[in-house]
Amino acid sequence: MNAQHENSKLLPDFMYPPFPERPSLGELGRIHFIGMGGTGMSAIADLMLAHGLSVSGSDMKDNAALDVLRAKGATVHIPQDASNVENVDTVVVSTAIKPTNPELAAARAAGLRVVHRSDALAASMDQSQSVAVAGTHGKTTTSSMISVMYDGVGAQPSFAVGARIAALGSNAALGATGPDSWFIAEADESDGSFVKYRPTIAVVTNVEPDHLDFYGSSEAVTDAFDQFVDSLADPGVLVACWDDPGARRLATGHRNRGGTVLTYGTTDDADVVIRDINGEGTTSTAEVTWDVDLRGNSHSGATRLRLSVPGAHNVRNAAAALCCALYAGFDMDRAAQALSAFTGSARRFELRGRERGISVYDDYAHHPTEVAAALEAARTVADGHTVYAIFQPHLFSRTQEFAREFAEALSLADRAYVVDIFPAREEPMAGVTSHLITDAGFTEVRYAASPEEAAQQIASSANDGDIVMTIGAGDVTTYGEIVLNELREEGPVNARDSA
Repeated sequence: MNAQHENSKLLPDFMYPPFPERPSLGELGRIHFIGMGGTGMSAIADLMLAHGLSVSGSDMKDNAALDVLRAKGATVHIPQDASNVENVDTVVVSTAIKPTNPELAAARAAGLRVVHRSDALAASMDQSQSVAVAGTHGKTTTSSMISVMYDGVGAQPSFAVGARIAALGSNAALGATGPDSWFIAEADESDGSFVKYRPTIAVVTNVEPDHLDFYGSSEAVTDAFDQFVDSLADPGVLVACWDDPGARRLATGHRNRGGTVLTYGTTDDADVVIRDINGEGTTSTAEVTWDVDLRGNSHSGATRLRLSVPGAHNVRNAAAALCCALYAGFDMDRAAQALSAFTGSARRFELRGRERGISVYDDYAHHPTEVAAALEAARTVADGHTVYAIFQPHLFSRTQEFAREFAEALSLADRAYVVDIFPAREEPMAGVTSHLITDAGFTEVRYAASPEEAAQQIASSANDGDIVMTIGAGDVTTYGEIVLNELREEGPVNARDSA
């Protein structure tokens, strides 16, 4: 354990060294996933099927992810029922599954092995070298970029990330296996389980307070990332964003303890330096240089990034991927070229449609830094036209903690509408509403009682070339179609203006 944490544990015991042993694939037997339709659970179920294991699962309602798993041989149960865990050996759950869930209760009563989804993912990774991507934000896009890049250089990677990768057609796949193979995983910090993967390469995009409903304090978040770095395999490398103060602290500490570190950023003291970032429409470019010693060997050079996604934050994500390529020994020009094939992940600045020349994009951003990055990218794509946003706050605790920061980020839009909070796993908190954001003093940021109200306001004023962003982690992903429908009903801009 790190010296500064020996006398004051802020986290559950499993998050401190020595880390618990993860199960092996061979001991899992017949596996049942409770809540198999979720993005993370469906990805792991897909991997288990690819490994040749018997897989079943359940959910409260059907969806496209379950259809894919059915086609691959999984048994799917709708709805959930205690009888569904009969004749299985291992039950996989996420933190979202409550102890009162009938299948979980039945599994425990029967003495079945119950494991967290992170344990199942760790078992799937066990036969490969691994890249685990963590961070308060950017981990889905970065792990997706790394997966596309490894695929593009011919490494045949396995991967499991939090969204469907457009260039690869899935959020998970089993590639080559064996000691020289690679597995890329998004390492979710929300419940502390990201310490279980023992990666060869640990990527940290940034460290900021979030998920305080689990951690309780920003100090506990910091402690969790310390333990994630402590979980690195030996030998292994920490890849960290030098531009982010939290990630820089991690990198400095690990290097001071004798660990191998690769940093990336826009200042000359980073190991991998990003220069001349430019954006045009939905593309971005930059020059990347490096001069580092790795495992006793000197590496120096330069390459040019040409990305098919907008935003300086995505250039940083791509630089993290290049650090992984550098450590893995890939040709850097080839790796940079492979990154140009990355066209995005689901709900990450995803185009939902166009009406009357107005483009509607959807983004999963649910932290102020993410919201700001999404809207800065929208500014580039809009190229002088108006940017509208509809934001749905996610969690009462997060809204309470970051209300003013959300308002400041949303003010990057020309007009932002904030709808009611999506509660997810929380009960309402007295006095915590979306008005904490809209009353923060930014005139561009206004309350809307419903997505329909926001869509109507936007449709009545938007013009050819404008951009609409729907932003958040709840059911806001359905709002894009509401906006598109309003734009259709409003009619052509010239007809509306002449009325």
